[in-house]
Amino acid sequence: MNVSITVNGTTYTRDVEPRMLLVDFIRDQIGLTGTKIGCDTSQCGACTVHLDGKAAKACTLLSVQADGAEVTTIEGMANGELHPMQSSFWEKHGLQCGFCTPGMIMAASAYLQTNAHPSEDEIRHGLEGNLCRCTGYQNIVTAVQAAADSAGD
Repeated sequence: MNVSITVNGTTYTRDVEPRMLLVDFIRDQIGLTGTKIGCDTSQCGACTVHLDGKAAKACTLLSVQADGAEVTTIEGMANGELHPMQSSFWEKHGLQCGFCTPGMIMAASAYLQTNAHPSEDEIRHGLEGNLCRCTGYQNIVTAVQAAADSAGD
């Protein structure tokens, strides 16, 4: 099937198998490897992207479902400099191995669009579909809170 998907502002048209996952389109068809494949079951959130402005797990969507959509990946978050959420993760040590980080940043930035001033508990609840095996989450929560606080400056 022929699909046309705008990823990070660039439109890509490809002939794909109807069962190709969006994560595979992003990684294999256009070569953006920041979106990770962690579990292939939608449990870990490493594949989280923004689909038409909302957080979505790219391992649960077929490329044909994203035909005509706008997708933002971790590579598209920066605009000449790090996105405030990326900076916050760096400054507050919200990452260790970095595998879950792209998905966490994508989920967290989408969450702040719906709740600009979340409490610690709200952040934890907002990110519960994203797993991290390294950090213990406290620094991730601190990083999200700092990004939320800096957005109000």
